[in-house]
Amino acid sequence: MGNAPKSSPLDYLKEFGYNIFRKWGDLVPTIKSSTDLRNNYNEISEFCKQNREPVFITRNGRGDLAVMSIETYELLAGRLELHGLLAEGRHSINEGRKRPLVDALRGIRQGLEDG
Repeated sequence: MGNAPKSSPLDYLKEFGYNIFRKWGDLVPTIKSSTDLRNNYNEISEFCKQNREPVFITRNGRGDLAVMSIETYELLAGRLELHGLLAEGRHSINEGRKRPLVDALRGIRQGLEDG
């Protein structure tokens, strides 16, 4: 570890982005500078929309922002919400708050009928 080369901020950003978004697929993060964002906004916007993945923006060689389309943001937010609901369900099960599937489905149907 003493002679191991230190990672640059850009290397850290690439790995960080890869680890966050790798569950979307084989994503290799796209990294642009803040100058690129300013000068090529339309191109970066189109890239985000077409590829449904974020672009990481650096400022002075350091990670600063992640830019993504609204659709990609909504997908990510939905996944986070789902993970939260699943965690809540697991917590309820661990606390013994559970019921048979037939009863749960009956409750859902009743809720739909009642509006």
